[in-house]
Amino acid sequence: MFGDPVYRERQEVVTYGAPLLTVKDVSIIIEERVILREVNAQVCDLFREGHTQGQVVGFLGPSGRGKTTLFKIMAGLLVPTKGEVLIGTEQKPVVSGQVGVVAQHYPLMRHLTVGQNLLLAAHNKGLDKLESVRRARDLLKRFGLVDRWDDWPRALSGGQRQRVAICQQIICSDKIILMDEPFSGLDLIAKDEVCKLIAEVAAMDEELTIVIITHDISSAIRASDHLWLLGFDRDSEGKPIEGSRIQREINLVERGLPWQPDVERLPNFASTLREVEEAFKPL
Repeated sequence: MFGDPVYRERQEVVTYGAPLLTVKDVSIIIEERVILREVNAQVCDLFREGHTQGQVVGFLGPSGRGKTTLFKIMAGLLVPTKGEVLIGTEQKPVVSGQVGVVAQHYPLMRHLTVGQNLLLAAHNKGLDKLESVRRARDLLKRFGLVDRWDDWPRALSGGQRQRVAICQQIICSDKIILMDEPFSGLDLIAKDEVCKLIAEVAAMDEELTIVIITHDISSAIRASDHLWLLGFDRDSEGKPIEGSRIQREINLVERGLPWQPDVERLPNFASTLREVEEAFKPL
């Protein structure tokens, strides 16, 4: 109809540089059960012409495929049986505390208010008081929580606590932020705000990498520039082989999806969503 907007995928000039996060031959056995088997993935510095652009990678898979275990290994919280995780431009083995972690249950210090939780994170990063307050209030404003500064965590809804936890890790982390199910329990409006904030944060630093562990396919496509699908290999009879691996990589940049407003209205978004949903079934 005349006057209706026309939505088109826009492919930009993008090149890739040095690796910033490498998951190398990671396997782990817990209580004689193989959870992950030879997982290999690499996030490289993404150069977007005319922009400062960090990386946003989504690890997707159905429940029970070891996503949370992989999250803990990448965070340095769990040592794999075999393999290693390397981070930064120097590609050194990850150590606990080096990366920002937004866990699925997004714990906050109960004896501190929202503002105090964020100021503590800023203090640990070495920011002065004025800069700490400015950054904390700015992040809360972006999430629509600026009026919650003096509230205790117990007064917040689950979604609000999650957003405060994300703010906390954004403040105290520089280069890598891991998010475990960041869209869980959020309504559509809140999911949209999280996607927007992830995009804003990723644009703050060229080497910043955000890794999202999730089963929310639509939100992952909206927020990410790359997807990795985690699942089981199958034997000749179609039965799953113990231990999840990366089954597929999808470069969303090549499909012209990242960094566009109203990306969900693009035809390529709908086709990619259907493709990933179909790929989920045998994972």
